[in-house]
Amino acid sequence: MNQNRWMSLLGLANRARKIISGEELVIKEVRSGRAKLVILSKDASANTYKKITDKCKSYNVPVSLVDSRNDLGQAIGKEARVVVAIMEAGFAGKLSELLDESQWG
Repeated sequence: MNQNRWMSLLGLANRARKIISGEELVIKEVRSGRAKLVILSKDASANTYKKITDKCKSYNVPVSLVDSRNDLGQAIGKEARVVVAIMEAGFAGKLSELLDESQWG
């Protein structure tokens, strides 16, 4: 159930043009301080995983994990995506909350 909720909210954020997808674009937004939350798929390559998590750690941007790149892509109506950045604090807070619930609940 919660998986549908976070995917719906991510789709809404996408339609509101408050997300960026793609490794290089996400890193650029993290560096600029505009990214409020980064969502990374668990099936990302080890290199991508390390690059994104290290960059987010050094710029104090929270990272949430989702099960697969297909879920992430499906949520924003595109093909498989490994990483997306949320650019708006309201969406970022609620998505972080929903993703935490889906991991533990």
